[in-house]
Amino acid sequence: MPSDPTSIDRENRDDSDALLRGQMVDRQLAGRGINNERVLDAIRRAPRHQFVPKRLQDRTYDDSPLPIGNGQTISQPYIVGLMTELVDLQADDRVLDVGTGSGYQAAVLAELVDQVDSIEIVETLAKDADQRLKSLGYKNVRVHHGDGYAGWPSGAPFDAIVVAAAPDHVPPALIDQLAPGGKLVIPVGDRLQSLMLIEKRSDGEVVRRKVAPVMFVPMTGEAEK
Repeated sequence: MPSDPTSIDRENRDDSDALLRGQMVDRQLAGRGINNERVLDAIRRAPRHQFVPKRLQDRTYDDSPLPIGNGQTISQPYIVGLMTELVDLQADDRVLDVGTGSGYQAAVLAELVDQVDSIEIVETLAKDADQRLKSLGYKNVRVHHGDGYAGWPSGAPFDAIVVAAAPDHVPPALIDQLAPGGKLVIPVGDRLQSLMLIEKRSDGEVVRRKVAPVMFVPMTGEAEK
């Protein structure tokens, strides 16, 4: 029986993208200091091309953010790797992803933990990301439509929170929803933004440190008030 040409083309594309992802990880992540092997392997597995608009497929593996519509972006691969490495995930961690966007960061997190809650303020993006993640087999991601400034109280406390939009201050709800020993990584600022790592120690003390200058889309909704 003759092979299905469409199936062969798809398999060839998948093989090609796997090769390009491997090169991206080696050059853009490992080559710039990301050394957590679990994180690198997760990014090798997550099919980034499935989360990039078709018109930008030739830029899938550029080390830069790309527009996905509605004024939002998919973060550059290095930043996804850095933020994921900073929260230092364990398989049984409860994770909140704020700013679902295309769903790519959620997919990378889902490669590392059993359950991810992801929240997106733009309803069409939330619906599209939910369908995309399910179609790709990510059954351990729950996408919610809502304002990430308030976190996701019904899922708290979280061992890790990863935020992909920049408020001008750290939302108090996200710190409240962080479990003792948990980590929050978030871009903070207006024109000048810093990636912040916030840790809640076992005694409840909150420790903050700046990691790197970044540029994210601004957080909308309650954060704008």
